[in-house]
Formats: sequence, C-alpha cells, structure tokens
Amino acid sequence: QVQLVESGGGLVQAGGSLRLSCAASGSISSIESMGWYRQAPEKQRELVAVRPSTGTTNYADSVKGRFTISRDNAKNTVYLQMNSLKPEDTAVYYCYGRIRRPASFYRDYWGQGTQVTVSS
Repeated sequence: QVQLVESGGGLVQAGGSLRLSCAASGSISSIESMGWYRQAPEKQRELVAVRPSTGTTNYADSVKGRFTISRDNAKNTVYLQMNSLKPEDTAVYYCYGRIRRPASFYRDYWGQGTQVTVSS
C-alpha cells in the first residue's frame, strides 16, 4: 500500500507563515507528481500547487507569489511554504501524489488532510 502523511497545519494570524510537509511511504516504484489541494467549508476541493517530477510546476493564481512548493525526491516528500497568509486561505489542505506501485499503473493518492486556519 501507499500512504501520504501530512504535518504542519495549524492556526496563524493573517500575514503569518506556515510550512506543510507530506511524506509518501509504502511500496513505491515511482512518483510522477506530488502537490497540494485544499477544501474550504462548503466549497469544492481546489488545486493549490502541484510539482511534477519533470515539467512545469502549477500554482493556483490565488497563491502565486505567496506559496512555494518543493520536493525532496530522495525522501518522497513534498513541502508547501505558505507566506503572507490570508483568512481566505483557511481550509483543509490535502497532500496529493500520482504514484506507481511495482507492477502496477500510476494512480492518485491522497493524504488525510491537515487544517490550516488563518485569523484576521
């Protein structure tokens, strides 16, 4: 099996920073991409940032210039540095990975989610 485990959420004041981490573990043959999505109350889940192993990193327009995604491929870990946080960034943040297990195809995996709350 493959598991994605997030850490780093919490409560922060507007203008503050948080860093999220997500480690993929289990039977992993290769990782095509890793990233972050978020879901605010009564809203649909939306892309925040996704970093493929090759190609261009994709950011939501609402976080460009404030959030930075990075990966440590040796550790199968993805990070999200969030600066200049706004109350509208409040959401549950989900780690995402497009991962292939041995003798299998690529499929999408999700973490359990971590709450980020930004107070005004």
